Amino acid sequence: MSKFNKKRGKTTPAISTASLPDIIFMLLFFFMVVTTMRDAELKVQVRTPFATELTKLEEKSLVNYLYIGRPMQNFQAVYGTKPRLQLGDKFATVADIPLFLEQHKIKVPESRRGAITSSLRVDGTVTMGIVQDVKTQLRKSGQLKINYSAKKRPDMSR
Repeated sequence: MSKFNKKRGKTTPAISTASLPDIIFMLLFFFMVVTTMRDAELKVQVRTPFATELTKLEEKSLVNYLYIGRPMQNFQAVYGTKPRLQLGDKFATVADIPLFLEQHKIKVPESRRGAITSSLRVDGTVTMGIVQDVKTQLRKSGQLKINYSAKKRPDMSR
């Protein structure tokens, strides 16, 4: 007689999936809390002009946006109605551009820093004076890749 009997015909029990919905909802809640939808809240009115020859920017992480336009209605009491520059999510002056560029450059890997593009989102009614000042400051800061944002022109043939 042997002390050890082989157990035949027994299979391993099925894995319980009772806690699976809890795990899914925890992951969903985590991503809802951590995800940010937009980097900057627009504080200026930007209605970009229409254009016909457009190219799409490939890597959005290599683009820093500079917004130029008149302040929104709720900011006009403080900032007036003259066109203003917005860097990130706050109003700025042309002198603040080098610091803004350096802060963006730090976030980008060193091998990709040469591919950084500054995208100007300018309201169509803004005069070129402030835009020229911004372009001059970008040039002095060493940022030579500049892009103008525009919307695709609606097809007029229809």
